[in-house]
Amino acid sequence: MAGYKAKDIQVLEGLEPVRRRPGMYIGSTAPPGMHHLVWEILDNSVDEALNGHCNVIEIRLEKDGGVTIKDNGRGVPVDEFQKTKKSAMEILFTTLHSGGKFDHDTYKVSGGLHGVGMAVVCALSEKLIAVSSRDGHEWTQSYSQGKPTAKLEKGKATRQHGTSVMFKPDPQIFPKTDFNIKWILERAESKAFLNKGLKIAVRENGKTHQFEYPEGIKDYIKKMVGDGSTLMDEPFYVEKEDGSMKLEAAFVWTSKTESEIHSYANSIKTVDGGTHETGFKNGATKAMRAYIERRNLLPKGIPNISGEDVREGLTAIVNVYLSGEVEFQGQTKGRLNSDIASQVEGVIKHSLEHFLHDQQSLGDRLAGRVVMAAQARIASRQAREAVQRKTNISHRLNLPGKLSDCSSTQRDESEIFICEGDSAGGSSKQARDRKTQAILPLRGKILNVETANLAKILANAEIKNLISALGAGIEPKFEYSKLRYGKVIIMTDADVDGAHICSLLMTFFFRHMPQLIENGHLYIAQPPLFRIDSGKKSFYALDEEEKDSVIKKLNGAKYEIGRFKGLGEMPVADLRETTMDKNKRAMIQVKMADKENADRLFGQLMGKDAHFRFRFITERAAFVQDALDI
Repeated sequence: MAGYKAKDIQVLEGLEPVRRRPGMYIGSTAPPGMHHLVWEILDNSVDEALNGHCNVIEIRLEKDGGVTIKDNGRGVPVDEFQKTKKSAMEILFTTLHSGGKFDHDTYKVSGGLHGVGMAVVCALSEKLIAVSSRDGHEWTQSYSQGKPTAKLEKGKATRQHGTSVMFKPDPQIFPKTDFNIKWILERAESKAFLNKGLKIAVRENGKTHQFEYPEGIKDYIKKMVGDGSTLMDEPFYVEKEDGSMKLEAAFVWTSKTESEIHSYANSIKTVDGGTHETGFKNGATKAMRAYIERRNLLPKGIPNISGEDVREGLTAIVNVYLSGEVEFQGQTKGRLNSDIASQVEGVIKHSLEHFLHDQQSLGDRLAGRVVMAAQARIASRQAREAVQRKTNISHRLNLPGKLSDCSSTQRDESEIFICEGDSAGGSSKQARDRKTQAILPLRGKILNVETANLAKILANAEIKNLISALGAGIEPKFEYSKLRYGKVIIMTDADVDGAHICSLLMTFFFRHMPQLIENGHLYIAQPPLFRIDSGKKSFYALDEEEKDSVIKKLNGAKYEIGRFKGLGEMPVADLRETTMDKNKRAMIQVKMADKENADRLFGQLMGKDAHFRFRFITERAAFVQDALDI
């Protein structure tokens, strides 16, 4: 305490705080944080479009690892700033909390509200070159790590107007500086969807991707739903100005059981939702409740309609434009905090209720969908409670009879193999390490949970055995602390049926035990399909390609090839050595890089609509060799 004096206090000047603590401004120095630099500059260009000054934006990935974002807006001001001798451009790129967005006459609507975006990008860039076309000339200035490296230069005469910013992320700040083209394309496309009439081009490696959508978010909804089964011919769309707020929403009910709601504020994606999303949910729920009540469509035994019932199968986009002060949570703007929930709720409730009554045949169909969701919710709750009552009575004594448990009670060293059939289960029991490896054989193919309600899922004997063996229950009451095994390993035959069973199990885990995947507990065993014997040596191959590689390495030596028909017929020694021995086996850990995309793929490939599966198979059939497995 005594040694703590004024000399120990540091005052960070200029943009040094940004370089010292970048996570405070962009979330992290991981790839998502680095891409936030692109979003900041892109949002500035989109703000020009929102205010009617820009209709074309270009994003170009440079060969040196940089990125250029160019628009045809008004151009960054270059005149001398107030009492300083610096240009407005230099102030904007080198000073925190500077910008035109604090003045509501300059920007009536804006996503970049904190006045730090351009300066933060400059501070975290190894190199940044800004070009402003305005007042009849091109004006250029270069920067590095938040400081100018040259004076503002007046260039050639031009009649064009707009801003171009080229920057290269600083490798001293970011461990990885490669841009993810997929993320940039998705962001560019969403900006084009959200701003009717705006053209955005992304150029990389000689390719150009163009985005322009005349119907805005209605086009976005149609793309999200694709060819999937919907209850409506066209998405419901509402656009309304209410004081300082303009609301735009489009939504449609599908045959899926999950909801997908994307919310935006001033074209910024609010990944954590906020008041506009809350208002939308409340408005949709109240409108549907009022319609069902007025039409007397609620059957006996259903006490009420919940928001969860209304949102089942709902795909929606909610976008608000706010003028004046807009409150986001954090610099990365993940959540909208502005007090507009009641405004949004009122607009959605009034417009949706009017729409339902105006088209009663469609309204009744949608109401029936909601009532069915309520009935399934109540039935599922009752089934879940019944299962929980049974499993809560001394869980260890109620483990499934087919489970050959391990002796260890330490989760980190214990693992369970889920295999198909008693035959494979018998071989696995003989090949396992009894201390740390448990075996649970399942009878054939489990229920496809993507097409079944929760009551039917919980009534399935194989799924009940699986839930009971793992010991942690299922969502929404999954208790991670009660999970009994550190590794949950799907072990199926290396054939088409085995792949199908593996897909069904992965669907179950993704939908009802997602924490298994998120926390790295789910694995897929890789049993070999072939054994190649040459002299006294034996080799194993997972597939035809690996088999051919092994034979090639034998350099003409004599060999014999055996093909394993299934795990149940594989010799115990082979099964132990290739698939279960912790020191020799090969396994794939199931990871989830993009939960939103995974959700969509499971819905499409495992759902009721066979069209997606048919298209998926036919598009890839040409790439599959030896597709027929006999």
